[in-house]
Amino acid sequence: MDAPIAEETADDAAEAKTEDVVTDDLADDFAEGEDTGERRLTPRQARRLRIVLSSVGMVAMAVVLGLRLASRASVLVVGVYGLALVLCGIVIELSRNGRTRLGSWLLAVGLVAAIGSDWLLIP
Repeated sequence: MDAPIAEETADDAAEAKTEDVVTDDLADDFAEGEDTGERRLTPRQARRLRIVLSSVGMVAMAVVLGLRLASRASVLVVGVYGLALVLCGIVIELSRNGRTRLGSWLLAVGLVAAIGSDWLLIP
């Protein structure tokens, strides 16, 4: 009966030592991040940030679409801003599925393209 107890004690000591090493490594990583002043977002925070930015972009595009339609009704206006609204929805879904970098690039390029096409194409 003494042998299994000794084995359990040795296993407990090994686990405790492993936990201490992991905790020390995490503390070192955290301390290094503080020294350089570098703060990174967690994946969950990054997803939420992209979702919020896409939602704000969607609301902004809807407002601009309404203003542009009030001044001149055009299929081109509906097409440009309609595609921008769809793009924002796609970016929200990409962010929900964890594809935040792809969503960020797609949102940035798409909104710049929508604003640029409004400036260039729509009189």
